[in-house]
Amino acid sequence: MGRVVACSGSRATIAAIAEHGATDMTELWSVGRLISISVDKNRVVALVNAMHTENDGWQAEADNNFHIEVELLGEVRVNDDGSEEFSTGISHYPYLGAIAHRIRSADLRRVYDTGRENNCAIGALTQDTSIEAAIHIPSMLSKHFAVVGSTGVGKSTAVSLLLRKSVAVDPRLRVLILDPHNEFAAAFPDLAIVVDTETLDLPFWLMRLEEFAEVVYRGRPAVAEELDFLRDMIPEAKRAFRGESAFMRRQSEKSAVTADTPVPYRISDLLALIDDRIGKLEGRNEKPFLRSLKLRIMAAVNDPRYHFMFSSNTISDNIMETIQTIFRIPGDGKPITTFQLSGIPSEVVNSVASVLTRMAFEIGLWSNGAIHMLVVCEEAHRYVPADPNLGFFPTRHAIARIAKEGRKYGVSLGIITQRPGELDQTILSQCSTVFAMRLANERDQEIIRSAIPNSSTSTMSFISSIGNGEAIAFGEAVAVPMRMRFERVAPQRLPKAQMVTNGKETDEFDSIDLRTIVSRMRAVGTEPDISDFQNRYESSIADRGEEDGATRPERASDLPRYEETHISPVRQQQSSVALEFERPAATPQPHRSENLEAYRRDMLPGASRPAEPAASQSPYSRVERAIVSDQPPAARIPTDPQREPASIRREPGMSLRESILKRPLSSLKKDGF
Repeated sequence: MGRVVACSGSRATIAAIAEHGATDMTELWSVGRLISISVDKNRVVALVNAMHTENDGWQAEADNNFHIEVELLGEVRVNDDGSEEFSTGISHYPYLGAIAHRIRSADLRRVYDTGRENNCAIGALTQDTSIEAAIHIPSMLSKHFAVVGSTGVGKSTAVSLLLRKSVAVDPRLRVLILDPHNEFAAAFPDLAIVVDTETLDLPFWLMRLEEFAEVVYRGRPAVAEELDFLRDMIPEAKRAFRGESAFMRRQSEKSAVTADTPVPYRISDLLALIDDRIGKLEGRNEKPFLRSLKLRIMAAVNDPRYHFMFSSNTISDNIMETIQTIFRIPGDGKPITTFQLSGIPSEVVNSVASVLTRMAFEIGLWSNGAIHMLVVCEEAHRYVPADPNLGFFPTRHAIARIAKEGRKYGVSLGIITQRPGELDQTILSQCSTVFAMRLANERDQEIIRSAIPNSSTSTMSFISSIGNGEAIAFGEAVAVPMRMRFERVAPQRLPKAQMVTNGKETDEFDSIDLRTIVSRMRAVGTEPDISDFQNRYESSIADRGEEDGATRPERASDLPRYEETHISPVRQQQSSVALEFERPAATPQPHRSENLEAYRRDMLPGASRPAEPAASQSPYSRVERAIVSDQPPAARIPTDPQREPASIRREPGMSLRESILKRPLSSLKKDGF
């Protein structure tokens, strides 16, 4: 086909001729194809990366001379026993005049043969579709992999194919897919379970302090003083959940129960601890922070979007069931979990991703590698962005820990992104196998070009023009950079959106219910499950009713809000008395959303209140007056409803003190002063 006319350490130039303008031979020189150069008994393998004619023209009937620029990849060596093998090193470089010819099919197979067991065919070579494109699955998993490419080039389809091949090779493999678009549920109908916020309760107590603060503060920076309170009170709430007394708590100071320990606790206990601290006389400067912290926690608990982490099912110690469901242990024939993140509020997605990735690493760590975990991060640039000031640090730390240390404990990482330039380069550099699909952005191309071996940099020169479903694979799982096309996936196993999977597409707008759409947007279809708290409140009302003759509420709407039931005992008694004082018992209470009363000065402790009619006085009236005056009910003088003390009014232009001094002493004595 031609002869070598120039050669350097890694490149060579070949001169060829097309006789009479024929193009039969020139088709074999297309960019991206491999050729051979004979050097003694060996054959040097080279990759075509550029070509041009001598006079920048083409004559249809005359001979045309042209030059081909190639990159040297390695050589096929002929051993003394006659066997042949491919090596990426070159023992004898091509000399001037060396003959270049079309590569043999046998040599092409040797070039892309990894020489290891557990090879798996994932497609075919672009140059010769009769030759399978094989990768070494254990090498791909042990040292992580990445799939990069622009939108619509087939990344999700390629990932679903790789995961199917990986599960078939390694039966111990358990795969967790962080799926933000709900695409992979349709790709694994026979191998995966779908986990979302409606089918799984992810307990809030599994979160570490920083992850819980991300939920409480809705993605905003946490207040340092409030974070310190949480760090002190969460361990106390965990000990209270286990029923430890004060003496036992002192004995268990060394039990290493911290705010990060995955031990259950109740939000009601945490709020009670905050209320107790607010009620103390010392620490007046702390009270504004404590009240603010309490409001933040109550707002998160009452938010129906956070129902999956604050429901009554999360109170019990269900960490075993949670791990079995998410990480498929033992699996029951379905080793893949697709965790759908689209239904989770955007401000807490990072916390959920941090919990899942951290638990995956800890399971591999504490099982001594008995469980092989693979965490696949779709749209990975969201969790580990290139800018260190962006993203959520615990999530970045958890993914980086898997990337750096996961292979020691059998935990693998799969990165999927369409913007490798926006991905943390430390994470990308830990992925030893990369499948680069079509990339249009110049910065993204430069990132991938810097990751490929120096001897194959020209392979990336045409990454912006390869077709859909085509990729350039390089790294530990392949022998040399390989341009290949993924095999086709059955239509019923293609990743697709959840709405397409459920068959909800329609062209008739009359069948669309806007009321349902708006209800989902407002999250009014789901209410926080506080049945456990309501039952405890009802039981306390029943006990009080046996003593004071109070009646138990018949409907859930008669119950006060969550924040009215989880306060300190004294304040709970005050709030109950206040409700009884201001509202007759026979009057039905409105719904809790309407049970909001405007602030009045007479609601403050010690403020003057209008006298109660004799018929509406309740057993709690005396208790309320005793609480306000700090005296027992028996010591209080009953008030005559027929005689009310005259109210002291301030005269115009005078202060209240001057108005009192101006009045006669007899009138003050008559009014009880």
